[in-house]
Amino acid sequence: MINKIKILSILRNKPVAWIIAVALALLIIGAITSKPDGGNAEEMATFEAQRGPLTISVTESGTISAREQIILKSQVEGITTILWLIDEGVIVKKGDLLVELDASRLADQQIDQEIEVENMNASFIGAGANLAVVENQAQSDVDIAILTLEFANQDLQKYVEGEYPNQLKEANIAITLAEEELELAKDKWEWSEKLFEDKYVSKSELKTDELSYNRKTLNLELSENSLRLLEDFTNKKRMAELESDVTQANSALDRTRIKADADIVQAKANLRAKESEFNRQSDKLAKKKAQIEKTKIYAPTDGRVVYATSAKASWRGNSEPLDEGQDVKEREELIYLPTADSVKAMVKIHESSLKKIELGLPVRLTIDALPGKTFTGYVAKIAPLPDAQMIWMNPDLKVYKTEIYINGDGSGLRTGMSCSAEVIVEHYKDAVYVPVQTVMRVKGEPTVYVVKGKKSKPRTVETGFDNNRMIRIISGLEKGEKVLLTPPLSSASVEQFKPLEDEDIPEKKVIVPETKPAAPAGGQGMPTPEQMQKMRKQYENLSEEEKKKLIEKMRKQYGGQERSGGRRNE
Repeated sequence: MINKIKILSILRNKPVAWIIAVALALLIIGAITSKPDGGNAEEMATFEAQRGPLTISVTESGTISAREQIILKSQVEGITTILWLIDEGVIVKKGDLLVELDASRLADQQIDQEIEVENMNASFIGAGANLAVVENQAQSDVDIAILTLEFANQDLQKYVEGEYPNQLKEANIAITLAEEELELAKDKWEWSEKLFEDKYVSKSELKTDELSYNRKTLNLELSENSLRLLEDFTNKKRMAELESDVTQANSALDRTRIKADADIVQAKANLRAKESEFNRQSDKLAKKKAQIEKTKIYAPTDGRVVYATSAKASWRGNSEPLDEGQDVKEREELIYLPTADSVKAMVKIHESSLKKIELGLPVRLTIDALPGKTFTGYVAKIAPLPDAQMIWMNPDLKVYKTEIYINGDGSGLRTGMSCSAEVIVEHYKDAVYVPVQTVMRVKGEPTVYVVKGKKSKPRTVETGFDNNRMIRIISGLEKGEKVLLTPPLSSASVEQFKPLEDEDIPEKKVIVPETKPAAPAGGQGMPTPEQMQKMRKQYENLSEEEKKKLIEKMRKQYGGQERSGGRRNE
């Protein structure tokens, strides 16, 4: 015999999972030690099948929250401290101050940034002035190069059309004069020879005339040589020099223009860089000012103040309440401000009950804080995947977040209230039903043990949904028939274990579930009921190893968010 007092003392120091496990073990032991099939039915507990109204429902506990609310978060970068915080539960008007964060660090950064902006503004103005100087200097350099080219062209034209023809004409004139003088000197010399023969002139006079003739001959030769030098050398050299000057002036003009354009482009690029840097620093200054403004959070609308830490239940159980002096991170939720009286209940449906739940089912709700009052609502949303936080705590526990919209204005309900939601799956005005423990599966078929006289016989029945207490009998059992409350387990379908051979093991088929981007805030982009059902089936069809991989991936994703503070206390 098991010592009950010893078991109770052990259970006091064990978690709930241990208590449930021990309870199940005791039930199994009791079932195994019960009367075997065909025993005396009069000594066993029975239940008489009932006919009448039957409600199939799923009951879960949850929390009340606003259906439409504004979530106020910290928009200040990094970590900052709460200097002042409005009291929770206060009804505020639009524009009222709710939270004031520490802005001293941002104020110091703003002063430093203002100095940086002034420096960049001076550099920007200097770059603009430098561009004007460069453009002016470039235009001046180009004008000088153009003028130099014009002078070179004029010098070439002047020589070709003026200087060279004049020099050529002067050389020809010199030759003509030399020829005439030579002719005169020749005539005079010849005449002097005749006179000398006739003794009219002396020999010295004859020599003088001969010398004059020789001189004129040399003069003619010099003039002819000067003409050849002018045509063959001097003219060609001068033309080459002048044409080279024109070419050099053209090249200098091209270089000047290219350099001028490059200087202007560089000056403009420098101006744009200074302008961009000035605008960047100005934007940083504007951002600092905006950050300082965001240290004060005002109410965007009328409503009742609810702290985010109060509205969320942390699975860790060590969430620090929102208070003055507390450090908060960027994007951390601080205050919920309901915008309407409409409310909803947040519950978590166990995977075993998912096949019963669908969108639109009616719900009856009772509020712990409002005893004796019942509210109605309907199932509005069902999460397509199990809750990651619950998986993190217990990988074997799969629950799905479900939103229930409560009918009416919900003016008497407050965010954070505990509630019990009964989802009405089906309601029958006339149905046959028995306790769920009376039905067991024998060879895969639902079976009850019908008592007749002192004996009980198994009977296969067709069953419907159950409400965890009673199960509907569609066919196979009539009102008034008695069934065993503790059917013998020896008749249950138990297959003998037979190891598979290697050739009998089918090839593994990897099915990757479809993934969709997370729905944006406000409920937009929620999957349709068909998509949710498809995703749920895909998850159920995964192997245990694939489920573990998917759960581990979700755990890393959501766990990382919690550690970073982005979804704290959710």
